[in-house]
Amino acid sequence: MTDAETALLLARAQFAFTVSFHFIFPAFSIGLASYLAVLEGLWLKTGKGVYANLYRYWLKIFAITFAMGVVSGIVLSYQFGTNWSVFSDKAGPVIGPLMAYEVLTAFFLEAGFLGVMLFGINKVGKRLHFLATCAVALGTFISAFWILSANSWMQTPTGYAVNAAGQFVPAGSWADIIFNPSFPYRLAHTVIAAYITTALVVGAVGAWHLLRDRANPGARTMFSMAMWMAAIVVPVQIFVGDLHGLNTLEHQPQKVMAMEGHYQSHPDGAPLILFGIPDSKARTVHYALEVPKASSLILKHDPDAPLAGLDTVPLADQPPVGIVFWSFRIMVGLGFAMLLLGAASLFARWRRRLYDWPLLHRFALLMGPSGFVAVIAGWVTTEVGRQPYTVFGLLRTADSVAPLDAPAVAASLLAFVLVYFAVFGFGTWYILRLMAKPPEAHESTPANAPIRSAGLTPAPAVRDGQGGA
Repeated sequence: MTDAETALLLARAQFAFTVSFHFIFPAFSIGLASYLAVLEGLWLKTGKGVYANLYRYWLKIFAITFAMGVVSGIVLSYQFGTNWSVFSDKAGPVIGPLMAYEVLTAFFLEAGFLGVMLFGINKVGKRLHFLATCAVALGTFISAFWILSANSWMQTPTGYAVNAAGQFVPAGSWADIIFNPSFPYRLAHTVIAAYITTALVVGAVGAWHLLRDRANPGARTMFSMAMWMAAIVVPVQIFVGDLHGLNTLEHQPQKVMAMEGHYQSHPDGAPLILFGIPDSKARTVHYALEVPKASSLILKHDPDAPLAGLDTVPLADQPPVGIVFWSFRIMVGLGFAMLLLGAASLFARWRRRLYDWPLLHRFALLMGPSGFVAVIAGWVTTEVGRQPYTVFGLLRTADSVAPLDAPAVAASLLAFVLVYFAVFGFGTWYILRLMAKPPEAHESTPANAPIRSAGLTPAPAVRDGQGGA
């Protein structure tokens, strides 16, 4: 391996490491912001103190998660200028404005109302505070909208032209760039994944406290809400994922070939390979456990439909099959485990044992981190499956990297690893510590149990008539 190839590999590893860390926090904060809006809305509608207690409980965790997401995201933008300056130069006229729209809309909205949400509970009325919570939740969604639009354009580029300097520039309507062919599917799939990830964390925390005190109203409420999400939204996600897969087959067929492990074409119906060991040198999957013609049935809705394999794609244009093959199976396998959890919760409701079935609670506790693993596995499938391109079919990854010195990239990667595990490891430890504390067992209102701003500084008690959450 040459020095240039080593530097490229290290630059890719550095970006993969930092973006994986970053992805964890938005995947949680997007869903958690909406959950907080639901909790505050339910408190305003019903007046039940249990919702106010849960709002206070999760607000502290949201504040820390949001902060870590912002900090980890800043690092990514610097890498576009240091490690990927060629990509920034060539794709900047398209990607740059999309990223700017995210700052001008989502970030300003979040920053403008986050302070009111965290510290304004005793200074503004109930409805204005609820508006602030909703605005922050909306901001997290808008942020996902623009980031996914930019990333989706890299997957399915449309609405562009190439100028004399070799740069991608807008051609025609910006709508063609923003709403590129894969964007609606990726937006729906990713946002729903964030909601499910949050629901699984909330459900795990509720299950943890139910195992210790089945009568705690906060634990019962959060567990019930989370299990409704698992039961209702996970089947929707599987359906949306299927639509996303069909869209990927249309626009990035070699990615699907790698996901399915189809090294060879199947003119009479392709099998669904459940498990096996991909071997790109031998061009086969060893010890494959197959369901005959099931892949054609899923992808073409016809068991006898022909499916092309990687033998129809030039070797230089093929993604790394082993990584994509296994990351896809991790994501799908966890998805079906989530489906099982939702079904078990429905059974428990029917038997009136939702709060006193320890086996279900242990299962929910075990599934708590699964949403994070699934979204990272999905991201790996999407991004590694796009290789060897940064802009699919147009700009290769090897042609996107800046002139780099391999030892310098290795040193910065090592520094990132040490700092990230220290800083974000401590932040994660503190979040887990907050989760380990049970929610208030009595249904108080903010009038006699004030929110502690981000869990750090006690706020004055809310006087009657001033409102709060």
